[in-house]
Amino acid sequence: MALWRVRSADGERLARGPAEAGPGELLPAGLTVDGLLGGGPGALAAALDGPGDGPLPDGASPVLPLGAQEVWAAGVTFWRSREARMEEAEAAAPDVYDRVYEAERPELFFKAAPGRSRGPGEPVGIRADSGWDVPEPELAVVADRRGEIVAYTIGNDLSSRSIEGENPLYLPQAKLYLGSCALGPALVPVAEAPAFEDLEIRLVVMRDGGEAFAGSVALGQMRRRPAELVDWLFRAQEFPVGAVLLTGTAIVPPSSFTLRPGDLVTITVPGLGELSNPVALVPA
Repeated sequence: MALWRVRSADGERLARGPAEAGPGELLPAGLTVDGLLGGGPGALAAALDGPGDGPLPDGASPVLPLGAQEVWAAGVTFWRSREARMEEAEAAAPDVYDRVYEAERPELFFKAAPGRSRGPGEPVGIRADSGWDVPEPELAVVADRRGEIVAYTIGNDLSSRSIEGENPLYLPQAKLYLGSCALGPALVPVAEAPAFEDLEIRLVVMRDGGEAFAGSVALGQMRRRPAELVDWLFRAQEFPVGAVLLTGTAIVPPSSFTLRPGDLVTITVPGLGELSNPVALVPA
């Protein structure tokens, strides 16, 4: 059972339903993602196991399953990601990616302020001043205010590889812009999800009715485990309503591929559902 956030003519509510089948029942009015992640231990699981409040209203549809949570991201957590970053930064400082892959301290960076991420079906963006843009399908871990990982969801950390490759100090411009982050479709409690070692991420990019790119990766290949990354994230930080952390990608399209407006990016994780978003151009 997963936690969904839905919108209808009556407003927004939380709901529950299988991650791969969609929401089916409303949860009591007044429950919020902020309240659950900022509440006591086990609050999210308790809400999913508690009483319902009837069927979904007609026309209700899933939206971004977050409230006021910040979204952060980890980089270079897979060997393939290390290789790709070194390739794109060949003219700048490729060794920084090699060093961070081996270092004790991981690369962590801010990805999206509350309310800036896109949910299921909403357009994601590519920058008009970038010539090489890629989706980065990732497992997103959801931590409560104490830093305990309570749920998983799917994330897309869209990136300008041309901007970051020009100079690693341009990372914020390559990673933070309108539509650069998508999350969803729902929050799946860790206890309800497949074991981490069994999770697999699949990516398909459709263009003009055909498949432009596809790839998959088993998350067991990740060098750093989610609990380690979240531990680093919560050092010297406070997240009163919890936080979301994208854990890195190993699905790297070839240098000949770049996203285009009109593409459809679909990320699937068996047990967590499917996140699908059209691509739009963000003016410079």
